[in-house]
Amino acid sequence: MSSISKKKIAIIEKNNQEKLRNQAMKIGVTLKFPETVFLSQDTKFGKNVIINPYVVIGKKTKIGSNVEILPFTHIENATLESNVKVGPFSRIRPGSFLSKGSKIGNFVEVKKSKLGQNSKVNHLSYIGDALIGKDVNIGAGTITCNYDGKKKNTTKILDGAFIGSNTALIAPIKIGKKALVGAGSTLTKNVKDKSLALARANQVEIKNYKKK
Repeated sequence: MSSISKKKIAIIEKNNQEKLRNQAMKIGVTLKFPETVFLSQDTKFGKNVIINPYVVIGKKTKIGSNVEILPFTHIENATLESNVKVGPFSRIRPGSFLSKGSKIGNFVEVKKSKLGQNSKVNHLSYIGDALIGKDVNIGAGTITCNYDGKKKNTTKILDGAFIGSNTALIAPIKIGKKALVGAGSTLTKNVKDKSLALARANQVEIKNYKKK
């Protein structure tokens, strides 16, 4: 591809993005710093949507009303229902569904997963091939270990469960309703409703230790 054709393509894309931004703002979308936001032709917006700087929205994305997308967020082929908040520094990958009132925080990646109403993944987590119920809290550093080397497996977290920080959930696995998973756990077995699950090595302390 010649430098001339590359330049033409860049100009076309620039003009197209300006058109898409203007269309979005015309229907009421707030773009805090329009020049840094990249949209797709088929993006659907609800009312009172706020998009902060440095956001990329890919194809097949639906954004409901009263949604705020914080800086440095990438969304593609996903649905965000009303009153959802995403970012900053989040990636919402294809097949994701964020239900009403849910929240995705900083440095969180969601892939092909459903997050139930009012559920939260606030920090530093990977949620892949998961079905998450209502009012679930997922602590920082949680990972759904969905790939076993041959196929993708599903993690199910039922309503009201609380997942402690730095937890690895090795799929396929189901965490029951209102269950509590202790921080630092690696789980391979299902957890029953209203149960506490812990999977940690015992802490060892050697007093007055000296290096050999």
